[in-house]
This record gives sequence, C-alpha cells and structure tokens, in this order.
Amino acid sequence: MISHTKSVGQILEQWVSGQTPNPLESQQLLAFELADHLKAKAFGITEDNGEQVIQTRSHLFEIVYPDILALPYFETTPETQQKTLLCLWNLWLPLAMALVSCRKQLGRPLIQGILGGQGTGKTTLATVLSVILHKLGERTLSLSIDDLYKTYKERQQLQEQDRRLIWRGPPGTHDVELGLQLLDQLRSPSSTPEILVPRFDKSAFGGAGDRITPEVVESIDIVLFEGWFVGVRPIEPEVFDGSLPEPIQTLEDREFARDMNQQLSLYVPLWERLDRLMVLYPTDYRLSQQWRLQAEKQMIAQGKSGMGDRQIRDFVNYFWKALHPELFITPLTRNPNLVDLVVEINHDHTPGVIYSPGDAR
Repeated sequence: MISHTKSVGQILEQWVSGQTPNPLESQQLLAFELADHLKAKAFGITEDNGEQVIQTRSHLFEIVYPDILALPYFETTPETQQKTLLCLWNLWLPLAMALVSCRKQLGRPLIQGILGGQGTGKTTLATVLSVILHKLGERTLSLSIDDLYKTYKERQQLQEQDRRLIWRGPPGTHDVELGLQLLDQLRSPSSTPEILVPRFDKSAFGGAGDRITPEVVESIDIVLFEGWFVGVRPIEPEVFDGSLPEPIQTLEDREFARDMNQQLSLYVPLWERLDRLMVLYPTDYRLSQQWRLQAEKQMIAQGKSGMGDRQIRDFVNYFWKALHPELFITPLTRNPNLVDLVVEINHDHTPGVIYSPGDAR
C-alpha cells in the first residue's frame, strides 16, 4: 500500500485537474488528518467523525477552490498553486467550518479575533475565510484594528502631547470606545438594523491616514477582527525592570514599553467582546522584519513608492519596542484561557504546526 500512497498535495492537484479522489485516496486524506494529532484535536476531528468530516470538507473544497485560486493574492505557478491548495485543505476549510459551528452554538453573531504581526497573512486569511463563509451562507464582515484609528486631527493632537508617537499603530492611537460600540452592535444586530462600520484610508494626508465614509452593513453572522495586537493583554509592570529583548535597550525604550503596556489596559474591554482568538505565530518573530523588507522591495520593483532598508528596520523596531512579540504574544500561544487556536507561520508564509494551546507540547 505504501507504494500507492500519494501526498495530500498530489491528491489536491489531481482533484483540481478533474480527478476526484477515489475511495482509497479519501481514506488517505483521513489518515493524514488523524496523523496530525494536535491539529485534529484543535478542530475536533476523531476516528468516529473523521469520515463525515472529510466528506463534508471535500464537498466544500469542490465548491470553493476555483474562487480561491482566482484571488489576486495567489500566483498560478504549479508550486504556488499546491501551497495554496494545501492551505485551503489543511487550515482555511476546517477553520471556516469551525466558525460556522461555533456561531450556531452561540445563537448570535460570532466575533473571531485574529492576532498576527506583519507578514503573517491576517488580511489574506480574512479574505479567504470570507469567500468560504459566503459559500456556506454566512454573512461576514472583515474588520481591522486599523479601522478604529483616531482621526488624523486627534492623532496630531496626540503627537503634540507625546512626541514618541511617531507612527500610528501603538496602543493609544485607536478609538476604543468606537470599537466597543461597534462590536456591541454587531453582536446584537436586532437592536440596530443598519450598522455603520468605520473605515480608514492609510493614504490620506500623505500617508498619515484618516477615516473615510463608514460602510453600512446589516445582519452580519461572523466578524473577522484582525490586527497586530488584537487580543494582547497587559503584562506585569515588573517585567520592564528586568532583562528585556532587543531592540528595547535604553532607559527611554523601557519607559516607552512600560507606557504602551499601561495603554494596553484600555483595550481589554474590547478584547472581552471576542468570542474566539487565534494567533498567527511566526516560528521566529524576526521574520516579520524580513517579510516587510521583501514586500517593500517588490513594491519598489513595480514602480511604487516604498521604504528603504534602514527605514523599514526603524519602523519594525518601533513596534517591537512598543509591544515586543516575545513579551506579549509568545505567552498567549501557551494560554488556553485566552487563545483557541495557534497557527505557526513558516519562513515562506505557509502554515506550520496548528494547535490549541491547551494541547500544546
């Protein structure tokens, strides 16, 4: 039997070329699924329900893969197509199915938090999930923490009060009260038929950004709320008295980190509106800087404006000084009380180990 075993990628590639999996290949898909104990447990897949899960996922795969492959995020080379199909089969489909199940159990709209740094694929994930959930009859809203930024005028006033706020993004630059009102309305749609969703244009005021006309939505089933510190909680202030990771080096850096940690407490009521939280977790947090460098070089190569290497390092270091991943995000990946799912992100942006913190080794 070993000689006839195909990889999941091979089965999926044949599938999209018109060769639907035969019974043996369907059994192989199930065997691969159950062999990944952490992922199977995170998505509630067992030997008892496995065949039904594979059957349901297979039906959904056939319906959605043409739309997913057509998204502008994904190149159409054979190698990249197989990566996309594997992401679809191993992560996006089971996650979408889990969200629908959770929403039905709640009996009201579901707020799914997505935490991830630069380059971890938050926006791509939200877009793909929206496509799949639409096929499942779910009305989905993608919301970014960026959409909750204070207005340009308000942030200018903030900058005058605190010159360390040289870029938008750190705790304190968002309108938390606006976010609370929005999530409360989305969770109880019957109280407000039409809901105004704030939107933010990063290109306004020469890149400083400002709010634009809100989007009007109604009857949303699932909210995908993503951002670089969505769900991140304050840590003990004493941590900033001890040894800290780079680039937090000077006394001024420590004070900035301490102040940002204090500002983070204002966001806790917002995080308490989340029904679920998943973390997109790079195998090495420093990959975010590498990914940002690559993205900027691609933009420049296409004739668009982009930052130089030094500017990018300063930019990324600024956010690490505010909320360092090792201090704020790594502990969450081991906290089953706050996080439902962790997806490790490999250097090539593909998902690696997928687990629930309560099951992690």
